[in-house]
Amino acid sequence: MCLAVPGKIEIIYDGDEQLRMAKVNFGGVKKDISLAWVPEAQVGDYVLAHVGFALNKIDEAEAQETLRILREMGELEELNSQNISDE
Repeated sequence: MCLAVPGKIEIIYDGDEQLRMAKVNFGGVKKDISLAWVPEAQVGDYVLAHVGFALNKIDEAEAQETLRILREMGELEELNSQNISDE
């Protein structure tokens, strides 16, 4: 099963629109992801991310509820064990 995970944008690395990257906090797990598909995203926004790409912006309440459920299921620990990028 493929899962898109909500996270909060902490830092945006400015580049051109296709190379725009961000440090995103997924409930304590931080990853670098592409913002190419969500060019309107800003620091502080919540996004759904899958395989290193932000897919769309989402509401903070929805993001927090999803992160709570993922914590209960132990899925955030799995995300952390698949650490692709360093903090």
